[in-house]
Amino acid sequence: MESMLCLLSPSPTKLPPFKKLTSFSASKTTFSSLSFASMIFSPQPKTPSTKIRSSSKPTKTPSPKTPATSTSAQESSTPVFLPLKKVLVPIGFGTEEMEAVIIVDVLRRAGAEVIVASVEPQLEVEAAGGTRLVADTSISKCANEVFDLVALPVKKGIHRRVNVKYRNRGGMPGSARLRDCEVLRQITSKQAEGKRLYGAICAAPAITLLPWGLLRRKQMTGHPAFMDKLPTFWAVASKIQVSGELTTSRGPGTSFEFALSLVDQLFGESVAKEIGQLLLMQADGDTQRKEEYNKVEWSFDHNPRVLLPIADGSEEIEIVAIVDILRRAKVDVVIASIENSVQILASRGIKIVADMLIGDAAESVYDLIILPNCEGFIVFGIPTLISTDAFGPFKLVKYHKRALSTLGGHAGAERLHESKVLKKLLQEQDTSGRIYGAVCSSPAVLHRQGLLKDKRATAHPSVVTKLNIVSNGAKVVIDGKLITSKGLSTVTDFALAIVSKLFGHARTRCVAEGLVFDYPRS
Repeated sequence: MESMLCLLSPSPTKLPPFKKLTSFSASKTTFSSLSFASMIFSPQPKTPSTKIRSSSKPTKTPSPKTPATSTSAQESSTPVFLPLKKVLVPIGFGTEEMEAVIIVDVLRRAGAEVIVASVEPQLEVEAAGGTRLVADTSISKCANEVFDLVALPVKKGIHRRVNVKYRNRGGMPGSARLRDCEVLRQITSKQAEGKRLYGAICAAPAITLLPWGLLRRKQMTGHPAFMDKLPTFWAVASKIQVSGELTTSRGPGTSFEFALSLVDQLFGESVAKEIGQLLLMQADGDTQRKEEYNKVEWSFDHNPRVLLPIADGSEEIEIVAIVDILRRAKVDVVIASIENSVQILASRGIKIVADMLIGDAAESVYDLIILPNCEGFIVFGIPTLISTDAFGPFKLVKYHKRALSTLGGHAGAERLHESKVLKKLLQEQDTSGRIYGAVCSSPAVLHRQGLLKDKRATAHPSVVTKLNIVSNGAKVVIDGKLITSKGLSTVTDFALAIVSKLFGHARTRCVAEGLVFDYPRS
């Protein structure tokens, strides 16, 4: 089989002839080793139009316009460099990892320079579900920066790890820590005063923005459990609410829609649509959630134990969503790094710290082993401007995907395939009749090890035909003790399908409601 280095990378888009394609260079940054090109072409931001308010669709009021390019700049034949859209995402102990990671991932895909800043004294923080994330910098170093967007994920202060006692299910301590961060308050207040974009999700509108006085005369939404804390006249029970420069949303289950709304406001509707397609978000709701063949019971006389191997280049959305959702359901999840270090650099530049190395994890037996996607490279969106006589000095032609930095060595999927320890674990899993699964492009790893033989499965659309997989288009496919998914935005359905097989519909429904994720009642 051919190398899987580019299983998920979009095919290169052919550009029309042009006179000059402007290059870009990475500028120095004080934030961390995670530096991005800070001076590249930026598409003109979209000015949202006002829409009729409804309970199901967001109400948009115009966002501030970016000053028009000067006449001298327009008349010049020299390309104009515009600053990369800069975004701040603060995190801390108890941050909802699904919200934080999805926001960062989606915005980086769109081409934004996203700074993940810790409000804690240290950069490494343990999120609500026990996943350990490493910020790019501390919030104090962002005090004098100007951002195009500040997006606040909620901080719940809840620990969902198995065998660790829950702390305050209401989520107040974590959100209060974020609320009480004076530097963050000043940054967000300046953002609102400057009529620049800011947003909050889940409990953050009620617990953080409201005490800061940043919800005045704004329509807003939030997590259902916190709607009674919001001003009644201005609160709207919708997934996304856009009110001028403020955007709010409901919870982890609406994080993709929240992030795409922010992309829309920063880069325009066409870019948001393209990113949504790359994330496999369906325009209609008709796609079947799951299909199952050769049905068998997944039942245990003990708390299920799950292994999630990760590597440099693993897809962070899939890691945190699977771990978070399974731990909400009280599954014992172990994150194991196949690298020489427990810290890995995921595909969109987020640093994740595993629980242990794969060699140590191999000493235990697992009821289920799940392979998240592993791309093996970091990809960011780069808007490309060209100069032609026909269209004037500059014209935005296409929002391309380019690899800005490679991780070196083998492709991510190759790294998973060539891990001798993981290969042995998977073979033992199959021989012993235990459960295993994969998402996105990682079914290719199972295929190369002969673990998809005579099985029904699915995978990312770019992989399905290469693996000769027969799929009817369902987001999740279960065949006996094998479970696969298309990945990315379908990973929530994937994780909930596992919860349903392990514990039944009632617990799955409960977990979905906590996420504020649409899930069938029966």
